[in-house]
Amino acid sequence: MQSTLKSAAKFTGVGLHSGEPVRMVVKPASADYGIWFRRVDVTSGDALIPARWDAVVPSRLCTLIANPSGVTVSTIEHVMAALAGCGIHNALIEIDGPEVPILDGSSVPFVEAFLARGIREQAEPVRAIRILEPVEVREGEAVARLEPADDFEIDFSIEFAEAAIGRQEKSLNMANGAFVRELCDSRTFCRQADVDAMRANGLALGGTFENAVVFEGDRILSPGGLRHADEPVRHKMLDALGDLSLAGGPIIGRYTGIRAGHALTNRLLRTLFARRDAFRLVDCGLMTGCKLPGVGVHRSDVPALR
Repeated sequence: MQSTLKSAAKFTGVGLHSGEPVRMVVKPASADYGIWFRRVDVTSGDALIPARWDAVVPSRLCTLIANPSGVTVSTIEHVMAALAGCGIHNALIEIDGPEVPILDGSSVPFVEAFLARGIREQAEPVRAIRILEPVEVREGEAVARLEPADDFEIDFSIEFAEAAIGRQEKSLNMANGAFVRELCDSRTFCRQADVDAMRANGLALGGTFENAVVFEGDRILSPGGLRHADEPVRHKMLDALGDLSLAGGPIIGRYTGIRAGHALTNRLLRTLFARRDAFRLVDCGLMTGCKLPGVGVHRSDVPALR
């Protein structure tokens, strides 16, 4: 069954790239509403933006959505991953600026707040996207692929020259709270050289060692080190879940990412929906629904609360 929050969850922080303070409230919504953002600071014209694959516009470093009036919200991937990973299908997200707060650089603050407020089941069935045929996009050495599978699975591999990152790969069946247990606390990461370049171009102004893991060669510059030995690849899987949730429903299939990023995953969704033979919309019954991300998750599954 579809679900929403029992009560609103509030967040205050700064935007990763702007460094500007922002307030955000995630509110319950009715069945079949989906996920929408509303810019409460926009006082004229259309302030509503759908969290959907076809609302994504090109952006270098994050997932950015826009409506036909040109109103935008960026860096939505972490809160979208938290909603999908907690099995929340319907929500209205009110925000007073153009960028979702970065908080600690992971999804765990959102997950903690959602599970603390509780999740309310709704009567309507979940409509999922079952992958029927393989679909793949490439850009250089980067690959993003969807193929048939009985459940929703994510396979990801990355490779960086920095010895502290190197080559990492991980596979997860995303059923029954795997996102909350395994991925939600993994933070965004970058190299010190990337930080210097971004700031020289007026970006990452809200970035700190507290909301990103920063690497330099074989060193981890962020205090406290890593939350997981393979935290970077786990964060890439977190991002992938957030970007795939823009499909408009849970995916039943296997996603493979090789050095893939936000833009390539969105290209994959656009390619998928352009091929009507590659997917089918299905109403999830008990057997399928009980294996979707977020079903059966508890607050005790959150790493920070264990």
